[in-house]
Amino acid sequence: MEYLPAAAAPAQGHILCCECGVPIPPNPANMCVGCLRAQVDITEGIPKQATVHFCKQCERYLQPPGTWIQCALESRELLALCLKKIKASLSKVRLIDAGFIWTEPHSKRIKLKLTVQKEVINGAVLQQVFVVEYVVQSQMCEDCHRIEAKDFWKAVVQVRQKTVHKKTFYYLEQLILKHRLHQNTLRIKEIHDGLDFYYSSKQNAQKMVEFLQSTVPSRSKSSQRLISHDIRSNVYNYKSTFSVEIVPICKDNVVCLSPKLAQSLGNMSQICVCIRVTSTIHLIDPRTLQIAEIDGSTYWRHPFNSLFHPKQLEEFIIMDINRVHEKRKGAGAGARSNKHTLAEAWVRKTSELDTDHQYFCCTHLGHILNPGDLVLGFDLANCNLNDEFANKMNPQHIPDVVLIKKSYDRSRRQRRRNWKLKELERDREASDTDDERQYQDFLEDLEEDETIRKNVNIYRNADIPVESDTDDDGAPRISLAEMLEDLHISQDATGGEGAEMLTE
Repeated sequence: MEYLPAAAAPAQGHILCCECGVPIPPNPANMCVGCLRAQVDITEGIPKQATVHFCKQCERYLQPPGTWIQCALESRELLALCLKKIKASLSKVRLIDAGFIWTEPHSKRIKLKLTVQKEVINGAVLQQVFVVEYVVQSQMCEDCHRIEAKDFWKAVVQVRQKTVHKKTFYYLEQLILKHRLHQNTLRIKEIHDGLDFYYSSKQNAQKMVEFLQSTVPSRSKSSQRLISHDIRSNVYNYKSTFSVEIVPICKDNVVCLSPKLAQSLGNMSQICVCIRVTSTIHLIDPRTLQIAEIDGSTYWRHPFNSLFHPKQLEEFIIMDINRVHEKRKGAGAGARSNKHTLAEAWVRKTSELDTDHQYFCCTHLGHILNPGDLVLGFDLANCNLNDEFANKMNPQHIPDVVLIKKSYDRSRRQRRRNWKLKELERDREASDTDDERQYQDFLEDLEEDETIRKNVNIYRNADIPVESDTDDDGAPRISLAEMLEDLHISQDATGGEGAEMLTE
């Protein structure tokens, strides 16, 4: 057998560049890459500098002709925005790659590294890399112009509550701050019975109305007024007004339900205590611990009012108390509260300690009351009830006293309160001592009710030291685990102009 050597692979020949004479592989242009680039510039006609407009107030970039979009530095959105600036000139070449070149964030410069290809002499394809520099120029957008003007608005949301206490508004304020719904407002104005939110667009006002209806029991109405009309382009300019009315019931109110509503809630007593107002009204019967929730639509079908003003709260002292462990359920009775304890108590007013007159009542506060404690409540035996449903009730079914909450030393609670809340920036009316008292009542409600506290951002106050548990007098307190650290920027990390970077 003879060995046949394999056929040798044909070697590629080389030619000389027609310009510089360097041996190169054959190509349609018969020129080396260096000479080809010297002869032909495929980036000709593509601008190497451009301008982008940036609004400092809302931190958005202008996308021509009139759209402002949110873009982070070196993001895909910002890359697409920059490429659209030179899109027309890129139509003659093929874009292969695009990326950012790092620049100082405060330099007001954005650099893009682009790789393009183009067919040149005799079908040869040339690839080239170049840099496009964008200058960031400041320009205020139309929305920020309207915000700075402070007298321009297209929609207003008027929130009202026909009650003397502002507990629901303080709770609503914290929900708005937590969900950041105040960021799109042009102005927030406080009036005697509510708040007005001004917006530059009707859509933002509608979002606020939907949020309010899902947060607190309320009802809304809307109207609009024609401001101008262009008959040629058929464009109408309206100002819209949304009126939101919150139910006039607050926490710790004593209410009297209609007989029909009380029966539909499980045959509970007509005299009930409001223990919480969230998206629904939470009621409890102090005689049986039966609880019920009433939403906004149910309330407006069967409205009821508070029997007392918060200033009518009186202080009682517990003379004797007996906890009721088991009580028979009536026919058709609803659910009972597991967080409260039913008790029978003998109480006496602190203003009548020199007399022997005592009152007997049933209370839902048996889990926190002991003989000798002070408690706040309403005296129904010595008052004139001006209520449609209460006047028709059998007097034997109306309790002499309704206890609301345990009384603690308010001044001591304020001194040791090592947390705080944020507030909305708004145009305020002249505040009085009654507003301060109502705000302190709301802070005490947060300490006592964990359910409401979960919906509120509570910040630690570093100015007040944390007391030890040995100083506890039994008053409810908020733990450090439930508090957030408030961010304070005392000094810019980059310092002033020309300063060195802080490293510590």
